[in-house]
Amino acid sequence: MNVTSFNINITTDNPQRLIEFYRDVVGLEPEPQVGEGAFKVAGSFILIDGHSETSSASKEPSRVLINMFVEDLAAEQKRLEAQGVAFIRTAGREYWGGVISTFTDPDGNYLQLIEFHPQ
Repeated sequence: MNVTSFNINITTDNPQRLIEFYRDVVGLEPEPQVGEGAFKVAGSFILIDGHSETSSASKEPSRVLINMFVEDLAAEQKRLEAQGVAFIRTAGREYWGGVISTFTDPDGNYLQLIEFHPQ
């Protein structure tokens, strides 16, 4: 398989609410050339859109984890908490050396901040 591009498409019954969250709270960079709900993330995109079969909160939020690797997890978590984001896991240390904090978007999808500095 020769994959030439990659994105994550998050569907919701309230696209505007998620667009505002990912733009204004998480602080992702909008990519209006791709679409209103498009955000550039490390060379790929997160796309927010409506879907006729999507309603209410995520029923299995741990099924797909959106992982965002950051340089300073503590600073990013503090910034998000100051905007009212609640974390369901804080600075959990993994056997492989990563540190993970997990929070949810307004639809209940899990997002994880990961700090990993391999030796």
